Amino acid sequence: MLGKKLHVKKNDTVMVIAGKDKAKTGKVLQILPKKDGVLVEGVNITKRHSKPRGSEAGSIVEKEAVIHISNVMIYCSKCNKPVRTRTNTLEDGKKVRVCAKCGEAFDK
Repeated sequence: MLGKKLHVKKNDTVMVIAGKDKAKTGKVLQILPKKDGVLVEGVNITKRHSKPRGSEAGSIVEKEAVIHISNVMIYCSKCNKPVRTRTNTLEDGKKVRVCAKCGEAFDK
């Protein structure tokens, strides 16, 4: 079975374009293709309460929650804005994602 084709990859810098964290940027920590979601560093923070267990005290843990893949776009550092991507083929036959506006390559 083939996986879904998504426009972002792990370690890409993305910007949130919709929701409560709109205009925040961060690095993609994890891709969740079955949920059509991504985990972005420092974005969509939720609080989880943990009960005390044994010698551990109870606490409130803050962690990132899943954002739908349609609510993020790749962030181009040259354009300083979220952009769409195109694919270009290099001389050696390798395909790379590039910024549709300025041509900056995202895959190094």
